Amino acid sequence: MTEINYKEFKDYLKKSDKGGFAPVYLIFGEELLYKTVFEELLDELVPAPTRGLNYEPVDGADEKINEALQRINTYSLLQGTKVVAICDTQVFYSKLNEKALIEKAKNEYNNDNIQKAANYLLSLLGLLNLSFDDIISKANRGKALKLDVGRSAGEEWFDKTIDYCISSGLTPSDGEDKGKLLQQAIEKGFPKNNHLIITADMVDKRKGLYKAINKYGIVVDCSVPKGERKADRMAQEKVLYENMETVLTKNKKRMDKAAIAAMFEMTGFNLRSFLNNLDKLISYVGERNKITIDDVKFVLKRTKSDPIFELTNAISDRNVEKGIFFLNSLLPQLDHPLQLFAAITNQVRKLLLIKGFVESRHGRAWHTGIRFDQFQRAVMPAIKEYDKDLLSRLEDWESMLSKNVNTVDESAKKGKGKKGGSSKSKLSTDLLVAQNPNNPYPVYQMLLRSEKFTTNELIEDLKRLSEADLRLKSTGGNPKIILEKVIFHICGGLNILPRSSGRI
Repeated sequence: MTEINYKEFKDYLKKSDKGGFAPVYLIFGEELLYKTVFEELLDELVPAPTRGLNYEPVDGADEKINEALQRINTYSLLQGTKVVAICDTQVFYSKLNEKALIEKAKNEYNNDNIQKAANYLLSLLGLLNLSFDDIISKANRGKALKLDVGRSAGEEWFDKTIDYCISSGLTPSDGEDKGKLLQQAIEKGFPKNNHLIITADMVDKRKGLYKAINKYGIVVDCSVPKGERKADRMAQEKVLYENMETVLTKNKKRMDKAAIAAMFEMTGFNLRSFLNNLDKLISYVGERNKITIDDVKFVLKRTKSDPIFELTNAISDRNVEKGIFFLNSLLPQLDHPLQLFAAITNQVRKLLLIKGFVESRHGRAWHTGIRFDQFQRAVMPAIKEYDKDLLSRLEDWESMLSKNVNTVDESAKKGKGKKGGSSKSKLSTDLLVAQNPNNPYPVYQMLLRSEKFTTNELIEDLKRLSEADLRLKSTGGNPKIILEKVIFHICGGLNILPRSSGRI
């Protein structure tokens, strides 16, 4: 039938009073949003007084698809509408969701909900056709999962979640395509006045099940962008603000702009946490009808999860205060401090690569104060030429190295009749200034930041980072202190230490 956004759902309900309801609904996306839409739909289909016999929920986390299909194809004991709901199903997951499933499992474990953590982990293993034997060994775990989760999957939470699954008798999916069974049932149709509602946090729209629901029923999209682009953040803040307004109006409260901004900054986009914090503030102010920034600072703790680029941007802006702030914010969130160290090293390396362009003959196109539109017209073509020349040189070096290796191989084989040599390896693009030429704005920003450094400073920073790397991996020093000193050095805030010591 159609796909609609959750904001359009109230209008849909008004029209459905006249035109009737669809046989099947899929409601997915942000948890609190899809649960709100679900309750609104359920109220219309089966009012609370008749739910005892006419509403049958099924736990979607256990993927009891067969049970749900038996119920939806059985007539109600009472006349009227019958609703079967498959709640929080994981049947729409695909290999595209592998990383998200790991993150969700870890978050649920950290929130003391090991049952949900186990469900997510079991779903991941089922998607990949893995057993517990494949991941018991930490040595084999990274290869089996084929994900960059070596540190996450090596943590205590992962082992304890596996132990919980085994001790509870839980097993990964047996590989049966339950989504296909559900799809076939939807295509066949249900008894008159029977309706199926499915809720999920993530869906793969390429699946036949999704397409079947979209054809024979209604899909309600409650998703919110999770990225860090400006448009994504604006969409997130809009959702938070809309929900905040609803709660404040209901409780006859209001907040000033400074308090709202502070709350957004402390919470980030976590709708459940945001609304819980709002409830705390409402309880704290009591009879007072205005919530101020002082209330926010006194009552709430900062729970926002910062992206690593906030730290690297602060460092490349040479902002010591922000750099130390984001370091302290990120360290508890990550599995190992080496993740932050690698990010800082990569940022310094990128700045040095930018300097290589600026100091080349191609770099004459760049000058201080250039606007982005001018940069696109004049500088990006020069960067592309610079990268092209660099690739050409790399190919020449690779060819020379390959010839030398082949010569040695031929000499070693002494005429055994089998020619040496290997297939040409794909050249790395790590040394290119514009690894994605179709997205020039990040390159422009890096050029602006590079002006805060000299080439010699960046070379010195790489030396300091090398020394810090050795300390992090071999001496057992405090990672926080080591990283703080790195940040002070790069940002130019550690002048009190003698540079001649050559140590951090």
